[in-house]
Amino acid sequence: MKMNKFILITFISALVLTSCQDDRDDNISNINELANQENIKDFIWKAMNVFYVYKSDAPDLADDRFENTTDYRDFLNRVDSPLDFFFSLLARQDRFSFIVSDFVTLEQNQDGISRSNGMAFGLIRFGGTNTVFGYVRYVVPGSPADVAGLERGVIFNRIDGNLFTPDTNFNLLLSPNTYTIGLAELQNRNLTSIDQEISLNKIQLTENPIHEHKVLDIDGQKVGYLMYNNFRTPFNAELNSIFSNFASEGITDLVLDLRYNSGGSIETCKDLSSMITGQFNGEVFAQQLFNENFSPEDLIFDNEISTGETINSLNLTRVYVLTSPSSASASELLINALNPYIDVIQIGDTTEGKFEGSATLYDSPDFTRRDVNLNHTYAIQPLILKTANRDGFTDFFDGLDPDIEQEETFSNLGTLGDPQETLLNRALQEISPGFAPSSSSQEKNLVPINRIGENQMFDPTYQRMYIDSNSLSF
Repeated sequence: MKMNKFILITFISALVLTSCQDDRDDNISNINELANQENIKDFIWKAMNVFYVYKSDAPDLADDRFENTTDYRDFLNRVDSPLDFFFSLLARQDRFSFIVSDFVTLEQNQDGISRSNGMAFGLIRFGGTNTVFGYVRYVVPGSPADVAGLERGVIFNRIDGNLFTPDTNFNLLLSPNTYTIGLAELQNRNLTSIDQEISLNKIQLTENPIHEHKVLDIDGQKVGYLMYNNFRTPFNAELNSIFSNFASEGITDLVLDLRYNSGGSIETCKDLSSMITGQFNGEVFAQQLFNENFSPEDLIFDNEISTGETINSLNLTRVYVLTSPSSASASELLINALNPYIDVIQIGDTTEGKFEGSATLYDSPDFTRRDVNLNHTYAIQPLILKTANRDGFTDFFDGLDPDIEQEETFSNLGTLGDPQETLLNRALQEISPGFAPSSSSQEKNLVPINRIGENQMFDPTYQRMYIDSNSLSF
């Protein structure tokens, strides 16, 4: 369905003519705002009607939903805010579509730019108790958290003096540009506050998703290790350079650490998969399954990154991937897409269960950034496709289970990239059977662990997997 946008010129004119002089400016402002709100909701409905992957499960998006223009306008105005209107359209199974009122911030976030203090953390609750704490996963180099001396493994249980509980509103506590964390010690299941606090301030920070990379000599074998925390296209050339180094070093095995990687660009996921392999050029990387408006589309392995640079491929037939419940969307796509081709040994914990992809849709004639409506900065990021591997496997709502289960132990996290660190050590045991287990890889968390959040959960791109909207057509 294609419908013309509605401009309330007649209504505005009538109201202005019957209003008193003192109220004229206010009335004009209010009515212009109402008209703009209706236009925003009109854009939202049209974009969802064209692209939403679960359109058939969302009755309000049906092509024959409205009898006439009046019926459609009444529908647009049944909900006041664009945000509430957007969420009213979603299908029941959709956990991931979202809307933003400032698409510039969204675009920056996709490139790794955000206001952050550089502390990447997880939030944990001991099962069956009210004990809640945060733990530092890693620190962005050069960030305020780095300058403050924070390190992986630091435990904290309060912010600005507010002790964490199961009812803590973390969104509220973590919103200020400056806050103070209170440290704690964890021994077995006992959490004890200590008299030390660290103040952290947020700055505009660009986080390189390539957090750590190195070549390890393990019993005479050269093993590459890469901790990669988001599939961000601007860093593809650097990623490709690292694989050139891996190739020149002659690594025989690769440990790809995606335990904190919540997703990102589908194109970049394909590029990284080609760097790991390379021998499947021209074959199907993954299937993209759209709604009834579009035909399925195959993504093909190729040998170029987005800049046109030739991919440096390792031609591996096996890869070890470290995962956790924070591993989502594009991280899961890499595992699923490579599974039909090479031996993917997944070590860690079950992943999130996110196989859908989205795109940023703008208020413009073709829903891309070109010729965008400058009267507002709303954009939507709905699910527009499902991904399946070459063999058609998809819909893993419960996540991807590891081949080898191994949890992090929060009282002994270890150093990322160190052969003694829990998950990496477990992978090295598989690569070299004679490699000695570390103490941490033999430890178990003594009580059930409930993961209740992480720093990324407040980012607009959290657990998102997306394609460039400029590639859309209809």
